Amino acid sequence: MTIIGTRIDGRLIHGQVANLWTTKLNISRIMVVDDDVVNSDIEKSGLKLACPPGVKLSVLTIEKAAANILAGKYDSQRLFIVAKRPAPILGLVERGVALPELNVGNMSQSPETRSVTRSVNVVDEDIRVFDELNAKGVKLIHQMVPGDTAKDFLPLLEKVR
Repeated sequence: MTIIGTRIDGRLIHGQVANLWTTKLNISRIMVVDDDVVNSDIEKSGLKLACPPGVKLSVLTIEKAAANILAGKYDSQRLFIVAKRPAPILGLVERGVALPELNVGNMSQSPETRSVTRSVNVVDEDIRVFDELNAKGVKLIHQMVPGDTAKDFLPLLEKVR
């Protein structure tokens, strides 16, 4: 398995992902899975600038990301998958990508969200997707930075149901 980590982070690539996680896990490629960002040249340019030197970047649709992973395109690389919300991750799993664990890192606050932790805010659709991922055998954890202890995410989610 070449997928070293999978993370939800509304900021996609920034200090925690670009420096801490990439370094700690010795990542050689960051894959952003987002059907909207893939069509935004401005967002893609920003992601390229934020990507650490020596680390490759892919910004792909759910469909293309799953196809590339299943075709073994990244088998020689250490892949870190990042998405803003859980739905793209569920899309990968539904297309046959085996993801044993998902780190729910940062989901921004908005008027529609409810706070799970200081850094994770969800809407009802996110809760439904997290439940579905859990039902499909994906272990859900919450760990902001590598030095933090990983916590089981489902008990944290219970307080906002």
